[in-house]
Amino acid sequence: DGVVTAADLASGAITSAALPTDSVLQVVNATYSTGTSSSSNVFIDTGLAATITPTSATSKILIFANMSGCEKSTNNTYHLFQLFRDSTSILSFESQLNYTGNSSRTTASSGTNYLDSPSTTSAVTYKVQFASGSNNAVVIVQASGGHSTITLMEIAG
Repeated sequence: DGVVTAADLASGAITSAALPTDSVLQVVNATYSTGTSSSSNVFIDTGLAATITPTSATSKILIFANMSGCEKSTNNTYHLFQLFRDSTSILSFESQLNYTGNSSRTTASSGTNYLDSPSTTSAVTYKVQFASGSNNAVVIVQASGGHSTITLMEIAG
């Protein structure tokens, strides 16, 4: 009859395979608030990461990542960010966050959205890495208790 009841859900009668394309199958969220700094132009982990296990190899993963407390206080530098799926960089974003042309202290936030097709039913970890745009000048993420977040949504393919 097309009606889904609480009893249907509780019994497991409605499975992810029965849901239409573009349905949200699961959501995973993580936060990280420990300050992390770098003075290198080599990318390192921000500490923000989340793992999801897709229910189907045709599923897509919609990623929302928000970096908070992005600060630079010395030298003329800026933040660079990359989004990773396991050990593979899948997106570069914010190529010059906090660039001011001088050594003034600035704090900002940055975020990105990305729709990924991991083509697997194995666990997949998404994480954000960062670097200083000017080698030997310090940039910080999660400064002053900033809370960075990442949300992963499995979308039926």
